[in-house]
Formats: sequence, structure tokens, C-alpha cells
Amino acid sequence: MRSFVPTHVCKRGWCRALAAVLACMTLVAAAGRSAIAADVSTTTTSDEEAPKYWADRERGWFWYRPEPQGRREKPRAVQAPPAPARAAELAEFDALQKRVEELRNIAIIRPIERNIRNYLGVQAEVIDKASAFADVAQRVIWANPDFDYTVTGRPVNAKALEVYDREAIGAREATAIALAKDHALFFFFRSDCPYCHQFGPYLKEFEAKFGLTVVPISVDGGPLLPAFPSPKIDNGIARTLDVREVPALFLVEPASGRIVPIGYGVLSESELLERLQVVSQPDAERFVPSATQFVNSVPLR
Repeated sequence: MRSFVPTHVCKRGWCRALAAVLACMTLVAAAGRSAIAADVSTTTTSDEEAPKYWADRERGWFWYRPEPQGRREKPRAVQAPPAPARAAELAEFDALQKRVEELRNIAIIRPIERNIRNYLGVQAEVIDKASAFADVAQRVIWANPDFDYTVTGRPVNAKALEVYDREAIGAREATAIALAKDHALFFFFRSDCPYCHQFGPYLKEFEAKFGLTVVPISVDGGPLLPAFPSPKIDNGIARTLDVREVPALFLVEPASGRIVPIGYGVLSESELLERLQVVSQPDAERFVPSATQFVNSVPLR
């Protein structure tokens, strides 16, 4: 506000009164400007973030200052759980292993008698510890048959092995007889294949013994197979099953169209029984899902 003081004094009384009033207004305006400047100066010096605030027009005019927001607390660092104490035996094992390696490397680089003696000495210590471990472990196995694979699995004793093999063969034969109720075997052959001619009679005997139907399929259209004089001619099923070699054998379930490969080449009776038992397990498809295929129509006759 610009100050106004009359340049002349009127002789009349009202002029002198008007001049006095205007002088008072000028003094009041100057005092107001000084108070505002003092307030702004005080606010600026008391708040560290004030310079940033006054430079930010979007937050308000110079006469408006919002309440300062409380500072966010820094997230507390999550302390990792203390690592479990390491067994003293592990530290001893690491030290022994390091010692063996160092002495061995020294003996290799400089194979003098002293270095080799040092290495052979620590190696004998390791062998003694391993021997003691084996002895104690053997006694633990004797006392706990659950840990003895010769009891829970395949035995090593000759007499026990005879019983194990006899039981295994019986279970496999039972599997083949059970499969004969609703399964069949696709036998892919070629008329000029000597292995197919060799395998044919075995399959014929297998069919007669266990009742599992064998469906011979000629991939070249030739019927020259004495064991199966009237085979089916390949109608594209060989390509569907990706039959690349003969003889080839597949287990078929006509009701569902499920077809699983058994193998290629000439198989003995024991091999065939073992493979039939493996592929007929309930979880067989889970381990090798790509081996199983499904065909809509599977003719057996």
C-alpha cells in the first residue's frame, strides 16, 4: 500500500484532520506488512521442510500451510532365526577330509617317502573308521529287519532266492491269466523278418498256456508266418502306434482302447511275464504317461 501524505496543509481545520487520518492509515499498513513478514520468517526458520513447501504451488497459497503429516516408520528388519548349532562330529569329519586331501595332493606333487607315509597313515585312519562304521551298521541291521533289504527285497541266500523266484514267477503268471480276461497282445511282424518267424511259435505257446489272445498284424501284407497263418493286414494302426521295428508287442485293452508297448525283439517267457506285470501296475501310467495311447476302435477278430 502506497503511503499518502498531503503536500500542503490546508488552512481550514478539516484539511488538517484529514491529513492526520491518512497518516495513521499509512502507519497501520506498514505495521501489518512487517507483522506478516515476521510471521513468514519465523515459520520458515522453524520448519526444515518449509522451503520445499513454499516452492510447491500445488499444495496451497503462501498463506495456507497444511498440517505436517507424521513421518512413516521404517519397517523393522526381520531377524533370521539363528542357525542350528553344528554338530562337533561334522567339524571333525570336515577336518579329517581336508587333511586327507591335502596330504594326498602333497604326495602327488612331491612323491617322496615322507609325504607318501603321511598320506598312507591318514588313509589307514579313514579305513579304520569306515570299518568300524560298517560293523556297527551291520549289527543294527541284524537287530532291525526293516533295514535289511535281503528280507524286505530280493534275498542273496541261494535257498531263499529259490523261494523268492518261485513266488515271483507265480505272481507274474497270475497277472497274465488275469489280463487274459479283458486284454490281448498285438503282435506286429513282417513276412521276411527271421526274428518274427522265431518269435511266432513262442507267442503261440504263450497264448495257449495263459489264455492271453495274440492278434498277429502283418505290416507288409505277407501272411508267411507258420505260427499265425491268417494274420490281420495293417490298416494304419502300426503308424498310429509308431511301430518302427519288428517284431513288436503291445498290450491292448479293447474296452477302453488303451494300448501300452511291451517291447521289441524276441522275448522269452520270463521276460514277457515280467513286463506284463510291470505295465499292469496301477501307477504304471503315472511314471511313463507318454507310453500309453488310446485308440477308438480296437478289433480283435
